[in-house]
Amino acid sequence: MDYLNVHHFSKTFRLYIYIYIGIVLPLDLVISANPQNFLRMGFAIAFMLLLFSCNILGGQSQDSNALVPAIITFGDSSVDVGNNDYITTFFKADFPPYGRDFKNKQPTGRFCNGKLATDITAETLGFTSYPPAYLSPQASGKNLLIGANFASAGSGYYDHTAISSHVIPLSQQLEYYKEYQSKLAKIAGSKKASSILSGALYLVSSGSSDFIQNYYVNPYLNKLYTPDEFSSFLVSIFTKFVKDLYGLGARKIAVTTLPPLGCVPASITLFGYGSNECVPRLNVDSQGFNKKLNAAVNSLAKQHPKLKIAVFDIYTPLKDLATDPSKNGFFEARKGCCGTGTVETSVLCNPKSVGTCANATGYVFWDSVHPTEAANQVIANSLVLAGISLVA
Repeated sequence: MDYLNVHHFSKTFRLYIYIYIGIVLPLDLVISANPQNFLRMGFAIAFMLLLFSCNILGGQSQDSNALVPAIITFGDSSVDVGNNDYITTFFKADFPPYGRDFKNKQPTGRFCNGKLATDITAETLGFTSYPPAYLSPQASGKNLLIGANFASAGSGYYDHTAISSHVIPLSQQLEYYKEYQSKLAKIAGSKKASSILSGALYLVSSGSSDFIQNYYVNPYLNKLYTPDEFSSFLVSIFTKFVKDLYGLGARKIAVTTLPPLGCVPASITLFGYGSNECVPRLNVDSQGFNKKLNAAVNSLAKQHPKLKIAVFDIYTPLKDLATDPSKNGFFEARKGCCGTGTVETSVLCNPKSVGTCANATGYVFWDSVHPTEAANQVIANSLVLAGISLVA
């Protein structure tokens, strides 16, 4: 039985672990409270068995240890793995204490003490190394076979958000992707490259900078748009971006929602008027944007039947962490670990920042904007079910 090989079992078994954690276990926990949930439990198990049969009999992926052949990422500092290290901008994280809990305890350009949620997602999908930052020396040769990361901290859907911060606009990220396609074809051959690109998981994470670094501090945009209108404007850019990606061969796309912008420590400092609580109006803006994003995704799915597209909800898990940290084993959600934790990010979070915590595992935020690796783990865990819809 040639199809029963150990490599295929490894990725298949991994998928069922996630299904069990994401579907079966939660149902099991509530059966005692409501015995009628037994039927739902049975459905989840049946779904698991169906996936098992499909995966065992199906063909292997490009990388037999991974559920998709490659991961290709666009966006901002939530997913930038070091592209800004190679451009002239203040939005950098290639110095300590950034990266102090990452592999080799070295800063890489990630705005975190350790792994980003996308790093954890890559591991969950079976990758043993991370797709490289496209502008880095590592983005060459066979390293490109597992994808590439085009994200740039400080970027947004709106190109002027990136231009004002001297970082890589989303439109330029797409141009780099086209360049990547040509390089991949030369390395792998056209047929194999096409297979990698159509089977790859595409991640898009953007929008926060458009609000925090642009709309909220830009009188011109405030006069031109209401928050609701600005959200519609951004979502229209997202929609065109997805259509462009689809035209270039993408078939599996995940987009993250906005986080609860009002619960970010820097937002509380800048827009909270002395309060130590989440800023309600900013969270309302996040929710308004997310509603429009979900509607756009549903519309895109109807327009393109061959497109698998899913929304990765990061608003809910991060809001839960920020408002009830102890529920998930955290003790600090109002300030980041770095420095005072209220304003420090990028160059303000540096080796001389006074007050940086010794252990970030109990902190929801690493600096005044970005989650810790521990929080990213919680966020990544919450995305399992949405991820299954793309890779199953």
